[in-house]
Amino acid sequence: MDEQTCVERATRPAEASSQDPEVLRAALLREFAERRRSECLTRMQAEVVQLALEQLVQQPNIEGFFGALTKTMVEEGESHACGVWLLNDDRDRCYLWMGFVKDQLYVAPSRDTNACPEGTFPAARMAEHLFTYTPGWTRTTEYEIDDARLPDEIRAFTREKGLDGALVAPLVLGEETLGWMTLWSPLTRECETRWWRVVLLEAIARQAALALHHTRVVDMHRREERRKGILEERNRLARDIHDNLAQGFAAILMQLQAAQREASSALPRKVAASIDTAVELARTHLTEARRSVGALRPNVGQGEDLASALKRVVSLARRTAEVPIDLVAEELPRLGDVVEREIVGIAQEALTNAVRHARAKQIRIRAEADSVGLRLSVADDGRGIISDEPARSGFGMTSMQERADRIGASLTIVTGPRKGTEVVLAWQPASLPTQVHAAV
Repeated sequence: MDEQTCVERATRPAEASSQDPEVLRAALLREFAERRRSECLTRMQAEVVQLALEQLVQQPNIEGFFGALTKTMVEEGESHACGVWLLNDDRDRCYLWMGFVKDQLYVAPSRDTNACPEGTFPAARMAEHLFTYTPGWTRTTEYEIDDARLPDEIRAFTREKGLDGALVAPLVLGEETLGWMTLWSPLTRECETRWWRVVLLEAIARQAALALHHTRVVDMHRREERRKGILEERNRLARDIHDNLAQGFAAILMQLQAAQREASSALPRKVAASIDTAVELARTHLTEARRSVGALRPNVGQGEDLASALKRVVSLARRTAEVPIDLVAEELPRLGDVVEREIVGIAQEALTNAVRHARAKQIRIRAEADSVGLRLSVADDGRGIISDEPARSGFGMTSMQERADRIGASLTIVTGPRKGTEVVLAWQPASLPTQVHAAV
């Protein structure tokens, strides 16, 4: 309880018992004004909730919803501009996602740029201030003209545009700050008009935070459902290949081998050669079908740790590959089903590429954990990737990169003509893009 409130409560009984008509009149007027302000606040908050509900129904996406909120804030708040600032995915900076200025809405084309046109507003400096000003993460901040807390560029902008400082309300949900809403109003001498702008901005910021959180939850659920759908489709394809193609090739191979045994010496040389070719083709395509099944279903088995899964993948590859495959898998921690599944998938894809295309004499796989995370290496001593081949590497490279992106890992490929290829996966908090380096 602040000092002013204590003083007011102490003086009110004295005013009520006073016989002076002017004192009583002043007390009644003050009580009436406070009651009107309370009613105004209640009505304003109810109207903001109703507005938010209507916009959620009417607007097809979150951009439309926030566009309507910022427009309402400018019009109803008799203000110059309203901006929405969001934290990026890594939560290491913020950017101006959306701004409504006078009668025009601006939306950032990406998370690397700010919404306002370059040169119209020092958005980068304001974003830096919002991110670094710790008190503003949890409570509304009022900035006066030439407020020393603001960067020089922002103060110069407010003077140039004749603005009455700014109001900044954080978009807070629980204990998490999602971003901020800022309101810039024309210069006025009526200080009493500022309180209702604060209340209006805070009420809209609360609804905006709820809508933003809800949208992110829905998007996360949609991405998870899409991932599940892709996984189910891959499993379905794997079952079809296994039950139809693989089993069919296996049956054909058995029949051809039986024919070879029954008539090994009675067949003409050309017919025997044709059967030999057919046997080899059936065996090759059976192997490819089994590899396809393995590539589509690289899941870590139930209760199977990462090292065991890698050993299983290598063991299956050794059955069909003529090249020696060495595996070194240190004692690895459990990283969760999602992360482990993608790591095994990348290892399997890289191993398949090495077996099929590298023409290597040896393949080495190494997985080890350190204080940062996990490092996986699949290296061969084959022909390497020639010229612009990385750009034409097709689905295999794309698949590995997509898997790395899903778990926030970096994927690096070191290669050179006749100098082999090494695929390196580094799973750690910060992710890097795929890199292809020519060996020296």
